[in-house]
Amino acid sequence: MTAKATPHGRHRISRAVAEIRARLSEVGELPLWSMPAPEAAETLTEIAKLESQVAALKLRVAKHAQTQKVEAASGATSTAAWLAVATHATRREAGRTLRLAEHLATMPVVAQALGRGDLLLEQAEVIARAIAKLPDDVDAEIRVQAQAKLVELARHHDAKDLTVFGNRILDIVCPEVGEAAEAEALAREEREAEKACKLTMLDDGEGRTYGRFVIPTMHAEALRKALFAHAALTHEKVTSQTLGQAFCDYILRYPADRLPQRGGVNATVVVTIPLAVLEGHLAACELDTGTRLSPGAARRLACEAGLIPAVLDGQSQVLDLGRTRLLFTTPQRTALGLQQTTCRSEGCDRPASTCEAHHRVRWTDGGRTDLKDGVLLCPSHHQRAHDPAYNTTHLPTGKVQFHRRT
Repeated sequence: MTAKATPHGRHRISRAVAEIRARLSEVGELPLWSMPAPEAAETLTEIAKLESQVAALKLRVAKHAQTQKVEAASGATSTAAWLAVATHATRREAGRTLRLAEHLATMPVVAQALGRGDLLLEQAEVIARAIAKLPDDVDAEIRVQAQAKLVELARHHDAKDLTVFGNRILDIVCPEVGEAAEAEALAREEREAEKACKLTMLDDGEGRTYGRFVIPTMHAEALRKALFAHAALTHEKVTSQTLGQAFCDYILRYPADRLPQRGGVNATVVVTIPLAVLEGHLAACELDTGTRLSPGAARRLACEAGLIPAVLDGQSQVLDLGRTRLLFTTPQRTALGLQQTTCRSEGCDRPASTCEAHHRVRWTDGGRTDLKDGVLLCPSHHQRAHDPAYNTTHLPTGKVQFHRRT
């Protein structure tokens, strides 16, 4: 159909937009107190449909503007760049609008549903992405069926659900094609994800390191489950902070004997601990990588960690290296768990499986790494046991009390 200009010289769409804006300006400031709840509910749903219809018209006009090269008059580099400047939108949002306009120009079923107000813009974007991802050799008729099915599903599902349906739309409309296409798509995604793997870490020089990684979703799901399980056991509520703490414990608990070797030495971090630190003096410790640690952190690592503690005397002679004398063995740790079913801190009921073994009497004070001298503490209370700001009292009941020093 060929569009015609009105007698007034303007396109009917242009006039309609101006009229709608004028009408909305008339009612935009009207008070709403006299609108009953049922009418408010109906009006909201009608406004949502109106937004969809306006969005559909905007996309059609945007595609036409691209065809007409509206940017030529201003010297802009592209229609998207011109649109960003003209509407004060970000370049990203303007580019997104033009891309969706191009997609919908080839997807009439989706475009018409949006124009009728049957789809939200968010739903239309999801459907357009799903159709665009279909293999190039998929028959045109199947593409139309896929559009129609997703539009039908949109009547009862939001954009999040539609993303799931869209990823498997060929299984729904054409199973014989969908199985092979999905297998190839998954294999391609896995290959690309493996190539994209990366990890970056940045030390801010103030005791914190920031990181970012990209890993395949399969591995991410395994990591997420492990961290959630650990955080749920050691904390009352799983939050971004408790997940971060669980990640730290996850790293330190990785078995050192399973790390790869190079030159006959495990890739294990060694923490150098002056004997004075274990005796309670406030002296900084150092990892073999050069990072400095507080005395409390070092003493906690000396109890139980995936790091190797190297204890030095005043002449920097190695007094003890590794787990032989200082750390509780796995069988000892298991036995402690049977004896002490929860954290020994008074009022704490964290299960033994989430606790760490601590020396009741400090090793440097003659304490022994045996069952009689072992006490289980959850990570937070174990940290408090090595915090010089607190006094630790072992009760006759076997429980432990902490009191802030005055």
